[in-house]
Amino acid sequence: MNQDYQKYTAEDQAVWKLLFERQMAQLPGRASQAYMDGIVATGFPNSKIPDFERDLNPRLLPLTGWRVIAVPGLIGNREFFELMADRQFPATTWLRTRDQLDYLPEPDMFHDTFGHVPVLTNQPFCDFLEGLSHIALRFVDHEEAIDMIARLYWYTVEFGLIRESEGPDCGQLRIYGGGILSSPGETIYSLESNVPQRIPYNVATLLQTPYEIDHYQAQYFVIDSYTQLYESIPKIESTLEELLAVSS
Repeated sequence: MNQDYQKYTAEDQAVWKLLFERQMAQLPGRASQAYMDGIVATGFPNSKIPDFERDLNPRLLPLTGWRVIAVPGLIGNREFFELMADRQFPATTWLRTRDQLDYLPEPDMFHDTFGHVPVLTNQPFCDFLEGLSHIALRFVDHEEAIDMIARLYWYTVEFGLIRESEGPDCGQLRIYGGGILSSPGETIYSLESNVPQRIPYNVATLLQTPYEIDHYQAQYFVIDSYTQLYESIPKIESTLEELLAVSS
């Protein structure tokens, strides 16, 4: 489908600007450096809703070979992973309203683009997404396997933390998960609250840790680098096979 950019109203543009400015006031010093670099590399629009084909893809494609593709909303597992295995990141085209600024039950365009697209400028992270998607397609008709892959996706791509390994923030926890990066409340909570656990990345643990979608997370998993994520792909596949063999 096409984004149909002309459908966005002046109110939509105002809501986007409000969401963008509110988050950008919080993310420096909290978001992963790869994310902050990605905001610059993609020339991310700040005062207007991004046009996928004019604003994002011409910058993203030369960097990692990925592009953003418009979808109507939540899509099925097979279509979702087929797109990502083909290096196409699905983003919905609808935007929350002013009375939904802080919470909505399913991802909107701000979450899908602002939350995720800047990290798609990082090649190891993109390679991880592509590799995970190929595994998911192998098991796409196996409900238990897809549930486990969804857990790993949730605790990495959506709600992952990273311990920066270089630069001025070396050793500090930072955010790379799009579900946190697009949420003003969870941005603060994930790093500064004493309530949640922060657990080193472990494939077997992630595959077996359920999640809930209607409140802040009880635990966050911490990677040491995006390369660590990509290099864990063989471990994900082998551990998944082992867990399924035990349960069968």
